Amino acid sequence: MPLVGHLDPSFIQMMEEIKGMLRSVFQTTHNMTFPVSGTGSAGMEFCMVNLVEPGDEVVVCINGVFGMRMAEVAERCGAKVIKVEAPWGQIIEASQVAKALEGRKPKLVGLVHAETSTGALTPVEEISELAHQAGALMLLDTVTSLAGCEVNVDKWQIDAVYSGTQKCLSCPPGLSPVSLSDKALEVAQSRRERVQSWYLDVNLLNGYWGTERVYHHTAPISMNYALHEALRLVLEEGLETRWKRHQQNHERLVAGLSEMGLGIASQPGHQLWQLNAVTVPEGIDEASVRQQLLKDHQIEVGAGLGPLKGKIWRVGLMGESSRPEHVDQLLGSLKSILGR
Repeated sequence: MPLVGHLDPSFIQMMEEIKGMLRSVFQTTHNMTFPVSGTGSAGMEFCMVNLVEPGDEVVVCINGVFGMRMAEVAERCGAKVIKVEAPWGQIIEASQVAKALEGRKPKLVGLVHAETSTGALTPVEEISELAHQAGALMLLDTVTSLAGCEVNVDKWQIDAVYSGTQKCLSCPPGLSPVSLSDKALEVAQSRRERVQSWYLDVNLLNGYWGTERVYHHTAPISMNYALHEALRLVLEEGLETRWKRHQQNHERLVAGLSEMGLGIASQPGHQLWQLNAVTVPEGIDEASVRQQLLKDHQIEVGAGLGPLKGKIWRVGLMGESSRPEHVDQLLGSLKSILGR
């Protein structure tokens, strides 16, 4: 079928529906909620370039690859970055953030909610409260957590949040859902200098995604149709039902791994349901196991990154792929390979 134009009335109507459904999934009333044309990393950059100016102090929590990326993006915006670090696989403790904030009034505090590289889920509310007490904006990465476990932007008082479409939304990669509070939008609109990125400038994007519909860029039409359908399916299932499904399949995997003498490497009590960091047994060639899973069983498992390279398998149970039959298939295949 011919592609609908990005300024077609039917597409414009769909844009409004996407914004409304995103607010429901993010659990927010923020008016500035829409999908950035780009992957989750574009959403990260969107938040940083709009809110951070050269010389601003920014506190970034780092316990994996994506905290490191957030810090680098902030540095590229000219920020003075204060790093709060934890060992990979561990969460960021609120006490660490409190210590970093002593005597400081940073522009922003950034945190990765669900660290995809390690399978650790850091609690948000206390850190967000500390950020606001220090007069800072709170930025949250929900690339892996959105629609897979609780994300409550308004309850947690998040000023800027971004996600990705390819994780628990089960949509192809290419869009980054974002949301800015009125306070964050005011910061972006009252900057000393223009936003360094023309493409990601919320002041321009607001004209396109807002009521005026001023042409800014050619939106990825097919991707927005895909996101519309993905969000519809999420809301049809129900957020709490969807979260419960992810939890149950995580628990099913952990029980099956335990029977094989395998465990989860990330911090107990804070393990992601949707990204499982499975400890590689001693003497096992982890790369060979992954290759056999893919070649013989059509199951793709991620490798460890950074200091966890060679030490873990990253097993995703996200969105539509988080199913008991998939868990059982993986467990059976893994048992067969390890047995050999």
